[in-house]
Amino acid sequence: MAKLLTGVGLLLMLHIASSSKLVCHMTNWAQYRPGSAKFTPDNIDPFLCTHVIYALATINSFNQISPIEWNDEDQFIKLNNLKNTNPALKTLLSVGGTVNGISPFIAMVGKPESRATFIVSVINYLRNHNFDGLNLAWEYPAHNGSPQEDRGRFTLLAKELFTAFEANAITSGKPQLLLSANVASIKSTVDRAYEVNKTAQYFDFINVMSYDFHGHWEAATGHNSPLYPSSIDSGSHVHHNINSSVSYWLELGAPAEKLLLGFPTYGRTYRLRTGANGLGAPSNGPADAGPYTRTAGFWAFYEVCTFVSSASVGWIEQQKVPYATYGSAWVGYDNQQSFSSKVQWMTGLNLGGAHVWTLDMDDFSGSFCSSGSYPLINHLRMSMGFPPKPITTPAPTTTMDPIAHFCKGRPNGLYENPSDKTTYFQCFQGNTYLHRCQPGLIYWDSCKCCNWP
Repeated sequence: MAKLLTGVGLLLMLHIASSSKLVCHMTNWAQYRPGSAKFTPDNIDPFLCTHVIYALATINSFNQISPIEWNDEDQFIKLNNLKNTNPALKTLLSVGGTVNGISPFIAMVGKPESRATFIVSVINYLRNHNFDGLNLAWEYPAHNGSPQEDRGRFTLLAKELFTAFEANAITSGKPQLLLSANVASIKSTVDRAYEVNKTAQYFDFINVMSYDFHGHWEAATGHNSPLYPSSIDSGSHVHHNINSSVSYWLELGAPAEKLLLGFPTYGRTYRLRTGANGLGAPSNGPADAGPYTRTAGFWAFYEVCTFVSSASVGWIEQQKVPYATYGSAWVGYDNQQSFSSKVQWMTGLNLGGAHVWTLDMDDFSGSFCSSGSYPLINHLRMSMGFPPKPITTPAPTTTMDPIAHFCKGRPNGLYENPSDKTTYFQCFQGNTYLHRCQPGLIYWDSCKCCNWP
């Protein structure tokens, strides 16, 4: 079994935690999933992410931002009340999606007066519901007119929103509202949808959707979110990977510090057509829908956990990602090891941080994967260098607590616990944090990782 690289990237990243972002999306439709998969803001750890984006609002026929679900505004209260526990948490409301298959932006962006109406409604709505900013889920090429018109209108919208947010901060005396965007990663869509060098300046951060590179719409298996291309990629598919996509955004003029790399908490599924079951195996549509997400073509990570318990698990070394097969079902997904590889990669480019799609598809309750709550996002957080909560066990009044004082004078990093090899210490700025390996594994200081005895 591959090593569980709990420390990979951590030692390289401890210095950036204060400036990097970990932005996590939640969806308002996850409340309708059955049983322990039902997700609401009550399930959010307020200290897990630096920002939470609530998806999704829309634009009504009056060119105003508008909720979609019957209880969205009640959910807003619960989400924003988390800031009472963690005042550093920032929340944004995402607008986009489709109405009858058409983006709600189309009717609004075409005229200056309709954009102005939208912007006024956004400022009032965000302020009234205690959000810290707006997220534009703009990922489509032109649906009418020319691609050049579409790209230009997006630039105008971003510029006008930013200018209005600046003015509102002055007149209201409140912090300026944040502006972010979810943007496409496929090169051809980027070319049709964005004037990157003109638009990027108006955003506080840009979420590159570095997933859905492959899926059941193709006739052969491919990974959802590969870090690099594979040797079987040809044609435009050589660009269907994180390295190519983010490099292209940078080439077009996006500042590295504004780009956030996308980390999916789900996998894409296929139905195998022959006995072949590796990367590029012939396929015919998706595997069966998951019992909780109930949508053919993808499984949430907690559904993947159930599947891999009886499946054959493989690792695509060229692309630094795992996959699993059982019978005719195939899934390409992400785990802690692939997250570590991606953190190392994004560190080398000095990107602004990470964004996660979504909170509600990680094992948020800890009910499925036997790895505690939010196993993927907690691992991502630690790999990026954000310190976990300190040990709160009080030291005796007459003698020094050896655990609480272990890191005094030691450099930041991972250390073995001589008294219990199933645990290890993380030292961060003189504080001591205790971590446990997964069941059956012990900590090896030689690799700074948990592995078999």
